Amino acid sequence: MSHKSHTAQLDDDICVHIFAASGAMVGVCLTVVGILRIIVGQHRVDLIGQDMLAVNTVIYLATTLTAYFGLRTRKLQRNHRLERIADSLFLIGLSITTLTTAFIACAMSCC
Repeated sequence: MSHKSHTAQLDDDICVHIFAASGAMVGVCLTVVGILRIIVGQHRVDLIGQDMLAVNTVIYLATTLTAYFGLRTRKLQRNHRLERIADSLFLIGLSITTLTTAFIACAMSCC
């Protein structure tokens, strides 16, 4: 197997994983927003947490779409560019998920 086809195969594999994981994270964010709405009262902190999760959902959706278009493209250079964008967006989304989780946990324990 040539180096170029091996690299292209690895790129597709990475895009598939990012696509699946970020799609699942959209669902996780939406579920947590719903649970927060039901369990916790109408505190201002809860609304901030929901807003953070809403932004996070949009980032994961952008990641999913970028990975999808990376899988669909036939041009190797475009595939690499979309893969790097999807990687970056996914890491940003994970970072925001961590910050949001810490924020909600702190807010729930302090109130």
